Amino acid sequence: MLLDGAVAAAGDGPAGECDVHGWRDVVAVAAGNVHPARNTCRSHSLGLRSDGTVLATGWDADGQCQVGHWREVVAVAAGWRRSVALLADGRVLAAGRTAEGACEVVSWREVVAVAAGDWHTVGVRADGTAVATGVDRFGQCAVQDWRGVVDVVAGYLHTVGLRGDGTVVPAGRSDAGACDVGGWSDVVAVAAGSHHTVALTADGRVRATGADDHGQCATSGWRDVVDVAAGAAHTLGLRADGTVLTAGDDSDGQCAVAGWATRVSGPGSARPDQLPG
Repeated sequence: MLLDGAVAAAGDGPAGECDVHGWRDVVAVAAGNVHPARNTCRSHSLGLRSDGTVLATGWDADGQCQVGHWREVVAVAAGWRRSVALLADGRVLAAGRTAEGACEVVSWREVVAVAAGDWHTVGVRADGTAVATGVDRFGQCAVQDWRGVVDVVAGYLHTVGLRGDGTVVPAGRSDAGACDVGGWSDVVAVAAGSHHTVALTADGRVRATGADDHGQCATSGWRDVVDVAAGAAHTLGLRADGTVLTAGDDSDGQCAVAGWATRVSGPGSARPDQLPG
């Protein structure tokens, strides 16, 4: 997202998911989670406008882009074949694929943050507890015991919660190391890729754990970072000077963000997992 409320996108866009050039007055964006697999070559993108309405572009086979009627939205998240919106009154809306139950959010109340993994949806309540729905094969929805949570992100088969004290709590599939966050502290923002987890610390450094087959966890040298985001197998870091750092898979040009320098908005404009990319 750019300083003037316009939006930039990088990467392959076979379904039109990068067709955001005409968007204006946008305050937050979300890109549909797509883990690397032969059947996941298409996705969609969402834009939250300052008036609480939502824009969508890209793959719409399950109605995930049918969000034009949404109003009073304060945050958006995008999973694979699914869109999620947090309303000003703490309720949650969802559009898209319903088969796995990831859109079953109509009963949620007093929610302050939402995240959409590939197959599951997670919310944080005002009291610091969490709620989740959808595929739970690897325990990625086992968040009912979490306390003191202020934000949440979701990957392909894992979920990560950020606590108010700067620690991080994981749930879900751990064999790739994406849930190895137990010793992290002083964390101010988190992001989740398909199989890796990223954290921004209070001193502007970035930690990452999990799958690193494309170098997506090679962030230890990053400094002066104010926000982070993660795609399926790549990581982005927004620096205080407006430049963008990248690591990981660039096979579709998703890391080609050099021209975004000084044009990308800073902290508070979007959730950590909702930067362009």
